[in-house]
Order: sequence, then structure tokens, then C-alpha cells
Amino acid sequence: MVAFSKRTGWDTAESGLAGAIRWARASGRVLCDLTVSNPTVCGFTYDSEQVLGPLGNVGSLVYDADPRGMLSAREAVCSYYAGHGAVVGPEQVVMTTSTSEAYGYLFRLLCDAGDEVLAAQPGYPLFDYLADLEDVRLRTYPLFFDFGWWIDFAELERRIGPRTKAIVVVHPANPTGHWTRRAERERLEEMCARHGLALIVDEVFLDYGVEGFGDEASFAGGGAGCLTFVLSGLSKVAGLPQMKVGWVVTLGPGAQEALRRLEVIADTFLSMGAPAQLALTSWMAGRSEIQGQIQRRVRENLDCLRRSALGYLPVEAGWSVVLRLPAEVGSAENLLEERGVILHPASFYGIAGPGRFVASLIVSADEFARGCNLLRGQLA
Repeated sequence: MVAFSKRTGWDTAESGLAGAIRWARASGRVLCDLTVSNPTVCGFTYDSEQVLGPLGNVGSLVYDADPRGMLSAREAVCSYYAGHGAVVGPEQVVMTTSTSEAYGYLFRLLCDAGDEVLAAQPGYPLFDYLADLEDVRLRTYPLFFDFGWWIDFAELERRIGPRTKAIVVVHPANPTGHWTRRAERERLEEMCARHGLALIVDEVFLDYGVEGFGDEASFAGGGAGCLTFVLSGLSKVAGLPQMKVGWVVTLGPGAQEALRRLEVIADTFLSMGAPAQLALTSWMAGRSEIQGQIQRRVRENLDCLRRSALGYLPVEAGWSVVLRLPAEVGSAENLLEERGVILHPASFYGIAGPGRFVASLIVSADEFARGCNLLRGQLA
């Protein structure tokens, strides 16, 4: 029998919640799914000509590979950051097919097998798989909630070891939806510089701040105090996850050598297709329309949540909300069985405590309102 690698030895058994959802749907039960976060299936209106028309560019027929990405694509990324007040040159940009691929590039760049990367908890569990695939050990550092989420810097410092190579920050974070404050940013840069670490910043939700909250500035702007990599992509920036466009911006001390090595990594794979790169300028130019629709949906669903009197943690940015329901509601499986509502258990993201669940804020307004009513009935 073939022996597979240890790095892919994950537990892929169906979870209790996934099984309960499958059985409920198979029985014909109509469920209210408050976990849908794919913008292409949430009822937004896309301009099909604006999205699909540029894919017919005849330049796509010519293969002229640049491992960093076509200049026009990298310039489109630079224009995006200019809109956020950050001056980025095309020589700082490496195109990828996704932020996941960008993480893979950076883990290969920075880490030997067995080295460590620190990522915040609560956080998105995808990092565990990305680290496993690159033979990197992922360690977490804690966030704590006290009228907002904050980095526990004392604990973060304690968790830096001799094999630590980088700290990952998600700005704004998912699913907690908070910004990394300016003072935290400066402290992170000082800590990375002192320990010789790189700072990896995931900014996919940068455009989705909730009115009244701030520190929305990109890490790509200003003088980085340490080697910094800023990641983003069209999945959120233009609501186009199917187009598979992402990028890395590199800045700070050591950036030139990092870019030289990144170019070799990118050249090894040459994963980005010409059609998407040639279309990127047009997609970026049209992003404000879909962003506006998503921002309005998030506000509408937050207003609905406020009116419902359901408990939740403050949302500063992003597409998710952490619900605070009474402990007696039980598990996500219990809510599914008794109310027909699908929610993610907050433990999926490393959030402890009973009655904590995560919902998507881009679910259709009618579906979100129906879910709030069903949950409120559970509490009555």
C-alpha cells in the first residue's frame, strides 16, 4: 500500500454539523443558511460585460511570461493602493492566483522545514493547512476582547522562539472584524525588527470598513520598520473569487533580496494566466459598484441585527459578525435542529465560550432577517 505524506494526514471525516446539514437537506427541510460568504451567489448584480468583456483581449493569445506578472497588472495593483494613500511601485508587486498561493510563496521564501510562523487566534483556520503543506509549524498568539479586540503583546513576545520566521496579521481581521490599530502596528514592526522577523499582512477586507471605525490605512503605505509583505486579491476587492487574482506587495528592509527570491519562486510555477492579468485594469476600475453593493448589504444586515436585540460583538470591518447568544441555545447542531438556522460555531475560528457563533453579513437581506427572526424565536 502506498504511504502518503504526513503533511496531508488531516482528519477529513464529516463533522457533526456538516452531517446534520446534509441530512436535513436530504429530508427536504428548508434551512436558513447564515454562513454563505461567496459574493457571486448572494444576489449582487454584476455587470457581465464589464466583467467578462475584457477576457476576450486578443493579447491573451500571446504567451510572454513575466514571473512577477504583467506590467499592466502590477500597475493596476499600484493604482489600487494609490486610492488608499499608499505609494507602491510595480517593482514591489508579485502577482499570484490567490492570497493562499501568496502565503505559500512566502512560507517557502522565509521558512525551512520545521520553522515557525505566528498567527493570531481567533483567526481563519485556513492557515493551518497552508502551513502544513509547506512543512511549516503554525503557532498562534492570542487576541483578547476588551471593548474591542487587541493583540496580547506580552504573550506574543513569549511565543517567539529560535525558529520563528514571521508574524501574520489580518487587517482587518476575519471573523472578528477589527482593525490593527496604529499603535499596534508600530509595536509589531518594532518587535519584528528586533527579532529579525518578517511581517505578513493580509488585507483582503481593507475596503470594507464599517462607518465610525478607523485605522483603515494599508500597511503598504508609509515606511515599514521591518520586512513587510502585504497580501490581497480580487476575491474581496472586486467580489470576483472565480477570477483567481491575488498579489504580494513587498517593502521595508531586505525587500530587494526578498523580491529577487520571490521572482524565482514565481518563475517556477508561472501560475497566473494572461486573460485575467490583461483584464485586471478593467476589473479594478469597476470595483466600486460591487463594493458599494456589498457595503450596503453589510449595513442593512447590521441594522437588522441591532433591531433584533440579538447579542453580537462590535463589527469594525469585513463581512462577518460574532453572535453572542445565551448559553442555553446549545450547539450549532441544536440551532439547526430546533430553528433550521445554519451558523458556524465560533470555536471553528478559535473563539471560546458557550453561545458564540459566526454569521455572514453578505447573506441576502431577506434571508438574514428571516434568520434573525428564527433565532429570536429560539430565545423567547
